[in-house]
Amino acid sequence: MHIEKNSFKKEVIKLMRVEKDSIGTVNIPDEAYYGIHSKRAQLNFPITDEKVHPLLLKSLLLVKIACAQANYGADNLSYKKYQAITTAAKQVYANFTDYQAEFIVPAIQGGAGTSTNMNVNEVVANRALELMGHAKGDYHFLHPNDDVNRGQSTNDVYPTGAHLALLKLNQTLITEIDQLVTLLSNLAVKHQKTLKLGRTQLEDAVPTTYGAAFSAYKNLFSRALQRIKQANEALFAIPLGGTAIGTGLTAVPQYITKVVPFLAKLTGLDLKQADNLPDAVQNTDCFLMTADAYKNLAVGLSKMSNDLRLLGSGPRAGLGELALPKVQAGSSIMPGKINPVIPEVINQIAFQVIGYNSTITMCSEAGQLELNAFEPVMFHDLFDAAQLLQKGIRTLSDRCLKDLKVNTKRCVQLTESSAEIATILAPKLGYVRATSLVKTALEQNTSIRALLKEQLKLSPAEIEKLLAPQTLLGSLNNIKKVQPTSSAL
Repeated sequence: MHIEKNSFKKEVIKLMRVEKDSIGTVNIPDEAYYGIHSKRAQLNFPITDEKVHPLLLKSLLLVKIACAQANYGADNLSYKKYQAITTAAKQVYANFTDYQAEFIVPAIQGGAGTSTNMNVNEVVANRALELMGHAKGDYHFLHPNDDVNRGQSTNDVYPTGAHLALLKLNQTLITEIDQLVTLLSNLAVKHQKTLKLGRTQLEDAVPTTYGAAFSAYKNLFSRALQRIKQANEALFAIPLGGTAIGTGLTAVPQYITKVVPFLAKLTGLDLKQADNLPDAVQNTDCFLMTADAYKNLAVGLSKMSNDLRLLGSGPRAGLGELALPKVQAGSSIMPGKINPVIPEVINQIAFQVIGYNSTITMCSEAGQLELNAFEPVMFHDLFDAAQLLQKGIRTLSDRCLKDLKVNTKRCVQLTESSAEIATILAPKLGYVRATSLVKTALEQNTSIRALLKEQLKLSPAEIEKLLAPQTLLGSLNNIKKVQPTSSAL
């Protein structure tokens, strides 16, 4: 038994390698591609089970490839190391799911993203060592810092990765917003002659149309789309080449001028190096601009969802103008109850994104001197916000708006029964007399149509001429005819 135990101990030791840093040593599993910096981060930040977003990690792999190319082109990296680093990074990128477990750093971390950068450096270095015929951890042949991270700092690499990730996320989001705008435009065309009662402060107002309502939503999200695109323009300027606090320290001049063009070609994006690298490293207003665009979009989505829930309320005791698609049973106790669950989930997404905006605002404000230490949670919230909005818009479009029905009979009934329809008569009757009609209609619970007959002794034909739907539609002078569209812009 004693011999077997000792044999087991030797086997465990054999499966571990020892890595060393300025603090001391750490045992790392032999098969692991991550190293000591990644392991320390995993132990130091048991804050969340969420790991760094895959899109950020893949973006950083592209950065490592471009940096190796620029260093090799500047005679600052041997061909052998250049080949090993770029091949390794491309393999990890192309087969990311096979390597994803090697990225062990939590998404929320101290250190301004250094742990994430080093996790990528270590994985690339150890895969490169294998390609060169060496064991993982034999860093004297190829080093995570000296070679993979050559001419770089987390200060410029980490935010550059976030720029790339957000540009990709935003492209998907832009597509979804564009399709939402088209859907709303088509609803506006379909219902441009569908009368509805307008409401202000939840009180009856003058008549309008559902065409006007959907057109207003269309314009709202067209502007939201432009804000996302404007935020993207700021994201195309990246701090890569700035190294530590934008000084370019440790990077050779030829590398600094070539690295961004290499990355632009690699990604197919119109990237440019920031004009002022110290500014680009320490200030995060481009991320705040993106967060603000997300918040603005979220507020618009929530406002429209509130309207959908109100207008679809009922089916007997509510407004009942809209029939939202019935997608699931609404109660565990009330038979037949259906709730507006899709608009409700959009509201919750909006609340989350608005909260993220507050976090990102505080992160941006709290950056001190030459670096912002709070980018990890900033990036986590930005990525999550983008994906929540993208998936939320798709769900709202597919599960609610595409099959939305307008109860035209109910809309006409509410419009004609409203006392505020007298506003249309005010130019002919005068404000005081029209007000008297409204007051009487409310007190006697009768319609303006009935009062025109009883008090003003108008004939049915005269009343119809004043209050017929076509007359009401014709009186809405400022509601332009909505043209069909197959694209948002």
